[in-house]
Formats: sequence, structure tokens, C-alpha cells
Amino acid sequence: MDRTDRRIVQCLLRDGRASFRRIAEVAEVSEQTVARRYRALVADGTVRVRGLPSHTLLGDQTWFVRVRCRPDATDALADALAAREDTAYVSVTSGGSEIVCQTHTGPRHQQGSVLHRLPRTAKVLGFDACAVMHMYLGSGSKWLAFDDPLTDDQLALLHTSGQQQRATVGGAVQEARSAGVPHEQDEPLLAELALDGRAGVVELARACGWSKSRVSARLEELLAAGALRIAVDLAYPRFGFHCPAYLWLTVAPGRLNATGEVLSAHPETTFAAAVTGSANLLVTVTCRTMDDLYSYVTTKVGALDAVRQVDVVPVLRRVKQAGTRLHDGHLVPA
Repeated sequence: MDRTDRRIVQCLLRDGRASFRRIAEVAEVSEQTVARRYRALVADGTVRVRGLPSHTLLGDQTWFVRVRCRPDATDALADALAAREDTAYVSVTSGGSEIVCQTHTGPRHQQGSVLHRLPRTAKVLGFDACAVMHMYLGSGSKWLAFDDPLTDDQLALLHTSGQQQRATVGGAVQEARSAGVPHEQDEPLLAELALDGRAGVVELARACGWSKSRVSARLEELLAAGALRIAVDLAYPRFGFHCPAYLWLTVAPGRLNATGEVLSAHPETTFAAAVTGSANLLVTVTCRTMDDLYSYVTTKVGALDAVRQVDVVPVLRRVKQAGTRLHDGHLVPA
């Protein structure tokens, strides 16, 4: 990946629906070049942008499950878990004898949740489940571990039009925040955005059978209310990052929130959440090499006085990521 590709991806990580024109200004190339490069990255399975609903507003509970199984059954079980609609992440860890998956329970998943099925699954030796109590999703909570990050001037240029738009409608959206809760009529719109989070208003209106003004207004409401988030998924090995890991941390309860905020802001971090259990903070990181992971754990995590214990679990193979299957390190949309 060259500098232009990396700039395009960094713009998308900051704003998944940023226009090609705005990205072109930051990347210092033509709008046509940005569009062509983006489509090539998607076709290659390197990048995928999706619109995902808030599980909290849908009444779902998010869980992380560590499944211990026989090594000869790991691949088949991981594939079976990845095929389920109620799983978002599935990884093989711990020398191939453990699977870590993120799943959801709630009103929409009534046909036997992962937690319900695992005790009845052959070759499962045991499992531990922890519920997510709080996810750290602040503006700085994004994976941005590139060696050539965007400059402050480039970031200002990227966000200018978005800030102007929020200033115009922010007050009205705040007053009607409850209108952003997803309802049954939103299903066609959410389904299209789940396939392509960058789909335009005209394209969405045609697919949903709605007017353009209705699509634009509803999309704005859902985003402003936090009911819809634009997720940018990357095939990290394509950018030279080959060492993902789960960090299960035991943190002093009174300093849990502050510690989670600090860790979520690290550029290596892909996810951070307070969870139930003795290890009360879960962080996922993606580093270039095992040496880089060692440096991260010893210098950044080790510098936090509130951290009492860390269980570092390297990922051997990612099977599913943000709802997208992976094959040979490439994203494979269903």
C-alpha cells in the first residue's frame, strides 16, 4: 500500500462517509484517483465500510466468550460460530485450542444464542463468558497505528464540512434525539447500509423506495443519535500489521473508567470495554510484530499504575471481523 492508499484509509477511519472530493483534498490527488483507489481496495478485500446499528438501542447485550476446545475441532467450530448472524468477531487463539468470539443476546436473537448452544456442543471443553458493561467509543477511540499519520492541517481540512453541517442541524437533532431510535420502517435503509456504509442518498432512495429527502433526514437522525455508526473494517495484514492480540486486564475498580479511556485512545487499540469478571477491562490491539506487541504491553500498559494483571492472548487467525468473514487475510463480504 502506498502513501495515497494509506491517506485514503486514514480519512475513512476518521469519517467513513467523507466524500471523495474531501478525501482528495487531504490526499492531494484527484477525486477520480480517490474513487478508483477506494474501489480497488474494496474489490481486493482490503477495506469494507458498513453502517451498523447500535446494539444497545436495539436492546441487545454484547458478550465476549472464550471457548476452550480440542485442537482438532477448533477450525470447524470457529467456522460454525462465524456463520451465525449473532456473532461479530471470531478468532482462533492460544495455540489453536481456544476461540474468542463476540456475540449478542437479546430480543432479536431468540433461536438459541451462542451462550445457550455452547454447553450442548460436542468437543467444547469449557467456556468463559463476560458481558460488556461499557464500551469506550470516544472521538479518539480508533485504530490509527500508521507510521505516517495525517497532519493537524489535513485533519482540519477533512473535518471542516462535517463540522459546518453539525453546526447547522445539531440543535434540532439534539431536541429530537429520541427520533433516532431504530424502528421497523428503518429496516430497508439499515439493510442497505450494512452492505455499503458509503452508499449515496440517491442509491439508498432507489433501493428503499423512499424519497431522497426522507433518506437524507433519516440517515442524519440515526447518525446524530448514535443509533447508527459507520464502521471501517481493514484487512490489517495488507498494511503490514500481523500481530493482533486480546488483552484481558485486571484494573482497580475505582480507576477502571480512566484506564479504559487512556487505553482506548492508543493508536494500536481496535476495541476497549469494561467487562464483567475478574479481568474487568478488555482491550484488543493490532501491532506490526510480536516485538511491537511486547513494547506496547511493557511501555504503554505497564505505565498504568491501576493495572494489576494482564493476560496477553495473541490471535493466530481471524475468522470473522466486524461481521465480515476473512479468507487468507482478505475481507470476504457475504
